[in-house]
Amino acid sequence: MKAALLEPETERLLGKRDGVSWDTVFERMRTETYHRYATIRCPSTALDEAEEKLDEIQDRLERAADATPWDWRVVCSLILVGSLAVLVFGGPLALLVTFLVAAGVMFALFWSGAAAWVPLAACLAAGALGIAWLVQRFEVGVCAVRWGECLEAEGTGRVVPELVHRMLGDDPDSLFIPDDYDWGLRAPRAPGFVVENGARRQLERKLSHIEDGTIAVCGPRGAGKTTLLEQVVKKAGFGVIVQAPATYTPHDFLLSLSVRLCEKYMRDTGYEPPDLGRLSPARKLLRRVKFQAKRLGRWSSFAVPAAALLVLGLSSSVRSLYAQYAASIADFVRTHAGSIRDDAMDIWQGHAVVAGIAVAVAGIAWWKARHEDWLPHLLGRLLVRGSEFLGVLLTVVSVTTVLLDGQIRGQILHLYRTQQQALIQTAAYVGGLALVWWLLRLTRDAGIKFPLGRWHISLEMWFRPLAAAAGTYLLVYLIDNPQTHALLSDPENPLRLAGIITGVLLSKAGGWSPRPEEPELVIQCRNHLYRLQTTQQSTHGLTTGGAAQFLSLGTNHTTSLSTIPPNYPEVVEEFRDLLRRIATEKVGEGKTVVIAIDEVDRLGTDTQALAFLREIKAILGVPLVHYLISVADDVGAAFVRRGLPHRDVTDSSLDDILHVQPSTLKESRTILAKRSQRLKDPHITLAHALSGGILRDLLRYGLQMREMQDKAQSFELTHISRHLVLEELAETFAGFRTLLSKQHWTRETSDVFASFRTLSDYLRDPCPCTQAEVLHTLEQFAFYSHGTRPVIPAADGEPTTAASQELTGDVRELIDEASTYAYFSLTLLDVFSTDRLEHRTHLAAEQGPDGDPERLADARRELGISPYSARPMIDTIRKAWSLPLGPISNSPTPTSPVNCPRHNRRG
Repeated sequence: MKAALLEPETERLLGKRDGVSWDTVFERMRTETYHRYATIRCPSTALDEAEEKLDEIQDRLERAADATPWDWRVVCSLILVGSLAVLVFGGPLALLVTFLVAAGVMFALFWSGAAAWVPLAACLAAGALGIAWLVQRFEVGVCAVRWGECLEAEGTGRVVPELVHRMLGDDPDSLFIPDDYDWGLRAPRAPGFVVENGARRQLERKLSHIEDGTIAVCGPRGAGKTTLLEQVVKKAGFGVIVQAPATYTPHDFLLSLSVRLCEKYMRDTGYEPPDLGRLSPARKLLRRVKFQAKRLGRWSSFAVPAAALLVLGLSSSVRSLYAQYAASIADFVRTHAGSIRDDAMDIWQGHAVVAGIAVAVAGIAWWKARHEDWLPHLLGRLLVRGSEFLGVLLTVVSVTTVLLDGQIRGQILHLYRTQQQALIQTAAYVGGLALVWWLLRLTRDAGIKFPLGRWHISLEMWFRPLAAAAGTYLLVYLIDNPQTHALLSDPENPLRLAGIITGVLLSKAGGWSPRPEEPELVIQCRNHLYRLQTTQQSTHGLTTGGAAQFLSLGTNHTTSLSTIPPNYPEVVEEFRDLLRRIATEKVGEGKTVVIAIDEVDRLGTDTQALAFLREIKAILGVPLVHYLISVADDVGAAFVRRGLPHRDVTDSSLDDILHVQPSTLKESRTILAKRSQRLKDPHITLAHALSGGILRDLLRYGLQMREMQDKAQSFELTHISRHLVLEELAETFAGFRTLLSKQHWTRETSDVFASFRTLSDYLRDPCPCTQAEVLHTLEQFAFYSHGTRPVIPAADGEPTTAASQELTGDVRELIDEASTYAYFSLTLLDVFSTDRLEHRTHLAAEQGPDGDPERLADARRELGISPYSARPMIDTIRKAWSLPLGPISNSPTPTSPVNCPRHNRRG
């Protein structure tokens, strides 16, 4: 039970409601009902059988002990001690002889019927039963452990959480017990928390079915359009995402897009874009020299010590090899050099006419081959293949000499004959270390990276030091081990190592090639960046004159040349050409090219957004390029009406459109459950209803749950939801009051504005003693109406009907919106701030679709369209939830007395 109560998910529930504590759960679990309920899940058949068998052996052991006058424990102990002494001092053979002798003596006692035979046999039988009892006792322990594990997993591990939830009473999931830190909610853009939804799958399908084109991504603000574009660009083979803030003109936007495109392609190809922030040639030269010096210093810090150690270790063998073969090589070179010199002299003196003609023809052919590519390629290929072949041959020969060396083979045979076991152990250990080292290197070079919350874990970072440590330990072991040290100390080993190193270097040199020149597209991107981001100016001067002392006659000529910034048509043409070439290259590599333009819906009105699309239309339609443009709903609606009498720029600019809908309650559960394990279904439903399924607001309300929990100092959803809804209502009313302050007010209508201020003051900072007045005032504002329009309750709670008749249309519309929002907030309070939410949710679901919690989010979104269409929808929701469709009474509802710490009185 302690293990079950110490489970984090169970322990965090203890003490959150009255009567649910460690002691009360323990006391309840000790009752016969729950004891039987927990143990019946894990039958103890095997344990019971083992205990019965143990009891049977125990009875037999007691009967055998009673049958002998001797103490069987003493007799068996003496026999055991004697056997161990014989084994230690005499060895296994002496112990075997002793057993045979003892068996003979016992047989003689039995045959002769001696008096000592009966008690001795009873002691031996009791000893055998004692050993059987120990074995069975161990079996009982094993069965008990297995039954305990089963009981912990299937018995108390399930019964205790069920009991805790039952003791919590109604709505146990409504308890909000936050963690210290919910990274998924505090960092909405943190990697690793993105959930794939229907909009992303639909967009990927659209992209896979068209070769190129422009797709508009529309939806309400905060629905996740930016996240969707970022994920698609990240998944694409080559993608660029740019923002289109309201201050951008089309020309500036295209300049920014061109710069981003060039920089992205250069980095993707492995080249750094030019740093144009520092135009001073001296500073650029100093920076380049500093970089090269730093690079040379780092290279030298490794190359110089490595070369010194190689020379120190291999110099003796190389010098001996040179001394042995230097004279022969010199004689060979002199002989063949003399032969070549004699042949050249014969050709020069005319003694070898045919050879002279052949040499002349060879010279002409070589000159003619200056424009051919096959000859340099052939020579280069022969050099590469020859170097690789010589390197592999030299490496193989150097390794083979180890097997052919008679001295090494003799040492191995000697070790095998004299130290066979040690040699086998060393070989197995070295093989195991080599295997571990190889596996660590293989894992290091796998290039695997995976996200862990906000971190990206790289296996290379962790396994590189492990592989280095394993390799170092393997080398130290080979040097320190006596068997391998004798083999490594062979005098020819340094020469073999030099041959292996030379062979490897020749093989590497065969595959070496100079760094290729910058590709044409990279050069074009670099030039394009210089043209877009700099103004180049060149000045040439020429001065001529006489050298006379008193009379000088001359002229001075100066020519200045500067570049003209490209105009919009030129930028468009260059951008399209550059993007087309990049797309052709990337698609040829099997990649997709995506250009995402975000935040077009921030350009103000739909007229400004359409004008912006009209200006940048010239860059759309590039072959093999997918354009994704984030637009507002009204722009998407204009495209949907194409072909009807209404036609605009979207008809010819866009190829398809994707509507990013607000998330459903199911999708909201998936999103918040991945970001926080402490938000249960009631909390997610409340956040979904308040946000209307808008992703940005959904995460904000999910995070505000923690803030409201701290403010309410309660874990109950009824208290948290009340603070959250009233705070949101207070902020909304503050915004409405700001809008109302801009309207024209008279003395007759000022009471309405004052009453609105009174309601805002109630909501801004409610306390327990005024809770009834707050709810009564809110109810009056949400329900009381004049005709079809709500009427603001005055400070005394009575509606101001006379003044409302003189209100202007704009003021009436604002008050209608505020009243409907208050009506919606009152509905949320009635739903979530009342006990037994789970039971009432089931009852509401039985009333049909209007009782579905999803309808609360639908009503919240409808508020953004019209208060007059939202109010009837809220009426149907309240009817399904069995909530009143009008004020309960004309006076504040009496409530039970509560302590008010702010005013030090009871309300």
